[in-house]
Amino acid sequence: MQKTRLSLIAVLMMGAAVIEAKTYEPTWESLATAPVPEWWDQGKFGIFIHWGPYSVAGYKDRHKGYAEAITADMYKKPERYTEFMNKKFGATMPEFGYKDMVPLFKAENWNPASWAKLFKDAGAKYVLPTGEHHDGFVLWDSELTPWTATKKGPKRDLVGDLGKAVRAEGLKFGISYHRERHPDRFTRATGLIDEEIERMPEAASLYGPFEYDDAFIADYVARWKEAETKYRPDFMWIDDVPFLRADDPQVARFEQAFREMMADYLNVAEGWGKQVWFNNKGKTINWPKGVGCIEADNLKMETIGPRWQNPATLGTSYAYMENEEINDLYKTPAELVRLLCDVVSKNGNLLLNIGPRADGTIPEGMQSRLLAMGEWLKVNGEAIYCSTPWKTYGEHSGELIEEENVHYTNHSMRIHEKEFRFTAKPGVVYVTAFQPLGKAVVLKSFKAFKPAIESISLLGSSAVVDWKMTVDGLQLSSKGAPFALASVYKVKLTR
Repeated sequence: MQKTRLSLIAVLMMGAAVIEAKTYEPTWESLATAPVPEWWDQGKFGIFIHWGPYSVAGYKDRHKGYAEAITADMYKKPERYTEFMNKKFGATMPEFGYKDMVPLFKAENWNPASWAKLFKDAGAKYVLPTGEHHDGFVLWDSELTPWTATKKGPKRDLVGDLGKAVRAEGLKFGISYHRERHPDRFTRATGLIDEEIERMPEAASLYGPFEYDDAFIADYVARWKEAETKYRPDFMWIDDVPFLRADDPQVARFEQAFREMMADYLNVAEGWGKQVWFNNKGKTINWPKGVGCIEADNLKMETIGPRWQNPATLGTSYAYMENEEINDLYKTPAELVRLLCDVVSKNGNLLLNIGPRADGTIPEGMQSRLLAMGEWLKVNGEAIYCSTPWKTYGEHSGELIEEENVHYTNHSMRIHEKEFRFTAKPGVVYVTAFQPLGKAVVLKSFKAFKPAIESISLLGSSAVVDWKMTVDGLQLSSKGAPFALASVYKVKLTR
């Protein structure tokens, strides 16, 4: 029976596309030939959204880590959640468990049009909400499970409504899909899950299944196919799949299902007339190099790499963490601009995550940071959008100093006294400085530089830029020039 079920996966995935000519085959070699979409390549900056019933809790043990991970942690270490659960909900597991957070996830104050406008004003070019996290709760209008936002909680199609609003603002819209790790999510070791299912049998289809069998694989693919068909996403985002590194026949079948699902997505998108893309996530990447964009949580690169993406947190958590909002623990606007410039200079995209509250509102601290980035990009965006890396990503000089001395106000990040990132376009090099250039600094990356420099100006300002070429490089200063988060010097080259 398992073999029969598994053989249906290909039919399930192909749907109407089965009669179409297939450009992509379900092999890593074929999938590696998929081109990077122009919209993603040039867009550089997207918004990631972790939002679901876990947002009701807004908490993880001792306010540390990812708040969305409460779904696993609360059942592994229930003693650490007793006080929180009783205080927040008046009961703890098994009387009150994750299933009971679902009705409290109401999104009653949610306005998708306001979200979409905020994302556009932030300067983002694409948006990826969680369609389903590891918790098994689906945010789209699903016919495959009762645990969906159209049937429980908000009683709304959260993915569909947001997709319409985002696209109305001219942004691209993708879906992140995390179900591949679901069977390992809710531990049964403590007995709490089984007790909850005994009290509410319907909860079995939320917490389970607990095995990576053929039925789970078929359901996994069917859920993505349902979302793909209904919303035509521009990006397929899949989480780290650590079990793919295991030596298990079932793992091989799941890997084959991934390949078929991804090939189908690319082939169907050709019929839509769309350029689509997908990621390649993990401390050890899921797929072979060259398949999708490299990605990992808060990924940092030390060199210019192949196309990659950093799904970065605003604070520490991806989902809403109440403690981060109360104590304003988000990265500052200056840190975020520096992060964006650093990522783009190294051939990456920044996918900046937000964690809205369960009622559908976005904390003011998050909004203010996004809008600050948008204001900076209105002036300096030409150094980011449609740019490419230069011959080197940047340089620095001087001692490492604490951030509060150089216009940063939060966190423990340390930077050099003078630090720069470079991007380029035909005939132009952009030099982004993270501190004011009151005194002249020499950029050694320009040593023996050719072609000749025609002019240097400061984006968004008429301030005079003093510069000259020296034997050691480009000497640059702009005494008295305005400085807001970071300054971009446009180095125009002679033809």
